[in-house]
Order: sequence, then C-alpha cells, then structure tokens
Amino acid sequence: MTTAKFATSDGTSRYVQRFLKKFVQNHFRQAQGLWLSSIGIGTYLGEANVPTDKSYTEAITNAVELGCNVIDTAANYRFQRSERAIGKALQNLRKKKYGRDEIVICTKGGYLPFENEPPTNVRQYFIENFVETGIADFDDIVGGSHCMTPSYLQSQVDQSLKNMEIEGIDVYYIHNPESQLSEVETSEFEERLASAFELLEENRAGGKIKFYGVATWNGFRISPQQKGYHSLEKMANIARKIGGKNHGFKFIQVPFNLTMPEALVLKNQTLNGEMQSTVAVAHALNITVIASASISQGQLATGLPPNVSETLGKMETDAQTSLQFVRSAPGITTALVGMSHAGHVEENMKLGRIEPVSNETFMELFEEK
Repeated sequence: MTTAKFATSDGTSRYVQRFLKKFVQNHFRQAQGLWLSSIGIGTYLGEANVPTDKSYTEAITNAVELGCNVIDTAANYRFQRSERAIGKALQNLRKKKYGRDEIVICTKGGYLPFENEPPTNVRQYFIENFVETGIADFDDIVGGSHCMTPSYLQSQVDQSLKNMEIEGIDVYYIHNPESQLSEVETSEFEERLASAFELLEENRAGGKIKFYGVATWNGFRISPQQKGYHSLEKMANIARKIGGKNHGFKFIQVPFNLTMPEALVLKNQTLNGEMQSTVAVAHALNITVIASASISQGQLATGLPPNVSETLGKMETDAQTSLQFVRSAPGITTALVGMSHAGHVEENMKLGRIEPVSNETFMELFEEK
C-alpha cells in the first residue's frame, strides 16, 4: 500500500481502473493532473451527534467504494465532526485496500469551527482558543465569525490535518472570503487575500497542502457593482505574484444548480478586457470549477419541471436529474452533493453508469421557448 500524503496522478488513475467496466468514461474527469469523479460527497448538513457521525462515516466509505473519490468538508461543518468522520472513513478504506493517493480530500477554513457543539459562550470560546493562544484577536474577526489571517488559517490547516488523521490536504479553500467585504474595502480585502495566499503557498512548500482556492457563495454569482463581488482574474494575478507561474491557486467552488446557474451563464468576469462567465474565465486560467449545492440542499430533490427531465433524460429520481444537470454543465468538473446516508450514496452513484448529456443538449435548457 502507498504511503502518499496526497492524491496523485497514478493513484487516481488506479482508482479509475477499478470502475472501467462499471461506469461510463466521462464519469471521471482529469483536472490538475488528477482524475476526479463527476460526483463528490459533501458533509455539510446533519445533526452534531454520534449517530450522524457514524452515518457519515459509513456514507463516505460507501461513496469511495461506489466510484466517488472527491470528498468535501470544512472545519466548521458540524463543529469539526464531519472532518473527524472522514478520518474514520479513511481508516475503513485503508483496510479495504484503497490508497490515500486515490482520494481527493478538500476542506475549508475561515469560519470559527467550535468544538463538537455550539459553545454556551462564544466570546469565551474565542478567547480561550484563539486570543490566549496568540492565534487571533477580536480585530481579526469579521461579522462575528469569519477570519482569514495567516496565523488563523495556519491553525485551521493544522487542525484539519489532525481531525482527518492525514498528512496532506489536496485542496484547501478559504471559506466564503466575500464575508470580509461586508466590513472592509476591496483594497484591504486584496491585501488580506494576498497574505492568506502567501500562507497557503508556504504550506504547499511545507508539504501540508497540494492546491488551494476559494469556496464562495455569492462572490462569483453577482455583478461587479455589487458588494461582495470577486474578480477571478485579480485573484489569479495575486496568486501568480506570490507563487509564480506554478502557484497553487487551482480550484474554486461555486454554487451551481438548476436555480443558480450564474457561474455558467452570467458574464460578470473580466479577462483581458472581455466580459465572460466565471466558468469561462476559470477555464482560461487553468482553474478547476467544483459545484456546490448541486441539489440546493435537497430543495431540488422533488418537483422538477417536465422540460428538464425531457432534456436531461429520464432518471429514477428528481435528485438524480438535478445532479445530471450539474455534472453535464460544460466546465464543471465535479458536482458536490451532501450524502449522509448510504441509501443516498447508492441512489446518486447510479449516475456513474449514465453519460452526461452533450453540451448542445445541455444548452437547450437555456433557450427561450
């Protein structure tokens, strides 16, 4: 068995080989020298309790066994419990002869994570865990819960490694950096982002992370005139200035689903003076796009319009149809979906046997009738 710290080209290729006779070819997509499944497992929702921990551990284990090698989480998901459930799942998978180098593990830092459950006194929690330890001060916090200073992010990287019992993180996202823009001007935000990217480049050099990026909610879905807007071109330029042409800013995560298609259809990003969509600019800059909220946290699991099913093909469930929409979108590498139960995993991973629809067919959904 391999002792690799990260997903690798050879490892993810070996993972693909496991499913060649089971899945269609385009279920796996190549990005940044790795093979990623078109469906990834998210770990956001769920109660902060032991039964949910066990359910997630089982679901993650099953997902990898059934053809999903992209695992997404964050330090604050279920108060660190989701990361720890991933750690237990990885232990299970090692026993089943799945190598660390076959699995792409992504996590995020930015929000206060808390410990197992919400604290009775948030201020005291912050003082004890961050102020007294010299990691962060109250002036570093935006909106009462968001921080992206270098010392804070370093504490979060190290904590995530410990929680998941791994030596390296494949993709480390700054979590919803647009939160900062509620209180600071764009120039100050860009300075803070540069400091954060510098810290993440140091962690790349130190072997703790492989790639980094930003996981956003509104930042790439709004117009340049709106507060909280992110320029992907500017972010890439900041990364290039800090890390050179081989910088690690190679992933972004954006909400994308049937009711939130902006990343693909809204031309709100500038590249070389031309307005393009976020997905188009990401492609031009060699940045991989991962979709979050693929079924809008369950809201798109039932009641889809008939024309959607007609275009995308008849699926067993509306949840599968919603996922088929996302995994068929041009420029989207992986569609993340929360799966805390083995039944959800089995249902969703059936899509691995179905080809995504063609770009031409997909775009018919946006044509005016």
